[in-house]
Amino acid sequence: MSERREDRLRAAHGTLDEAATDLVQVIDGSVAQLWETIESLERLQPRNLERFRVSIFGSARIEKTHLLYGEAQDLGQRLAEAGCDIVTGGGGGLMQAVDLGASRGAVQHPAGGDLPVRLVTDDDDAPFVERVYRHRTFFSRLHHFVRLSSAFIVLPGGIGSTLEAMMVWQLLQAKHLPPTPFLLYGSHWSGLLRWIEDEALAQGYLEKEDTRLPIQVETVDEAVGIILQTLSEFQARSADSPEGKS
Repeated sequence: MSERREDRLRAAHGTLDEAATDLVQVIDGSVAQLWETIESLERLQPRNLERFRVSIFGSARIEKTHLLYGEAQDLGQRLAEAGCDIVTGGGGGLMQAVDLGASRGAVQHPAGGDLPVRLVTDDDDAPFVERVYRHRTFFSRLHHFVRLSSAFIVLPGGIGSTLEAMMVWQLLQAKHLPPTPFLLYGSHWSGLLRWIEDEALAQGYLEKEDTRLPIQVETVDEAVGIILQTLSEFQARSADSPEGKS
């Protein structure tokens, strides 16, 4: 810590003891590491995406016998068959179901380690290539999802899935992301959407257009239809680009 920084802290709080000094140093180091991670992710994947990738969030607690597990598996398979890369948190439950469907059974187990991101790619030359990225913070993990993705689907889930949904929503609201499909799957999300309308919108905390950013869908057919329309537009833009014409 610089002497000037210590002087400012002493002026505000009195003499720094050793524990307080250590704490400030830890915080400073963590913030520096966070921004270094963000910059690394920017280099890893700029927003001019060359492949169409769909990030799918959802509960890691759902059992294989649950109806949602089969729907998530079907969703992953149909999107992969259409040419989408699939990005998940790599865990169990609905994430495992999506990975299982996207890989046609080649990827069956949760990714090991803390805070993973799993990317399943289906190429003609190398079908079902699995890449797993490790993260030390939820923030860098969520940022990685955003940098990788051309579309987002949030399946039913708890606090983690809600956090992921709200981050995507806020980035779209603030126009830190270009217009991007953001689907909330199932009636599970109806209560959240009602609260946004009845409380946040009514109190003037957001604009009406902000409430239209998420699209609530009830079936796999609806979700796949919206994503494949966006995929078609993505492919048309890619074909018109200088790289696509070369």
